[in-house]
Amino acid sequence: MDKSNNVEYAVEMNHVSKIYKLKKKDGKEKSKGPDHFYALKDISLKIEKGDVVGILGTNGSGKSTVSVVLAGISDIDEGDLTINGEQALISINTGLNQQLTGLENINVKGALLGFNKKKIQEITEDVIEFAELGDFLYQPVKKYSSGMKSRLGFSISLALNPDIFIVDEALSVGDKGFAQKCLDRMKQLRDEKGKTILFISHSLPQVREFCKSAIWIEGGRLVECGEVNEVCDHYSQYVDKMNKMPDKEKKKMLEEKFKERLIVEQEAKGFRKILKKIGL
Repeated sequence: MDKSNNVEYAVEMNHVSKIYKLKKKDGKEKSKGPDHFYALKDISLKIEKGDVVGILGTNGSGKSTVSVVLAGISDIDEGDLTINGEQALISINTGLNQQLTGLENINVKGALLGFNKKKIQEITEDVIEFAELGDFLYQPVKKYSSGMKSRLGFSISLALNPDIFIVDEALSVGDKGFAQKCLDRMKQLRDEKGKTILFISHSLPQVREFCKSAIWIEGGRLVECGEVNEVCDHYSQYVDKMNKMPDKEKKKMLEEKFKERLIVEQEAKGFRKILKKIGL
């Protein structure tokens, strides 16, 4: 990723942190104890233009927070973030209006991006061809299965032709045939178009096959970034070790790790201005 001073970067993160508010299981706000935590804390990395990067991490590690931050859907709370190019997030449900039909979603997306009717029609034809949704394209998205939503979202993003693709577990649902079709198209974008692709997945075989490098995030922090097989090996060893732990021991370890992400009283003074700024 960061090999010389002459490379161009698609993404630059410098001490980036993202803070969320803690809520109870019933959705209500906490009244006692720390009420904010770091979804991401002090992340610094650079991703070269044209790189294909796998983003690894266990559930709750911060992978999806990285995706929405890089897609511009959520603002960071600390640090500096530079995105050089147009980006698109490919994730189940992201950017889709559940009440509109698939066709209407395509038209709305094109209109929001300022495309004229001719360009929107071209995009629509590309989506129809790639998504293979048939008559479901004229049905409300709320009637789609998760796999169908993934098909539509992925196809729209492909047709929009962004500089940076952010794929967040979008290939983990639906049939394997379409997932392979998507991988083949992304390989084409990687090899022929030089697109930057950030690939968030629990599938280590997919990451190893498709990506050039990898990033491992755990507990909201950057653990490792580098050559894909080396990072995947280390991550795999960590997951294997966790899976061998007794449930009680694993639960205790995870609770202790989460406590490290809490914004406790001695830190609160330094963050009051930040929290006020972001409306929390």
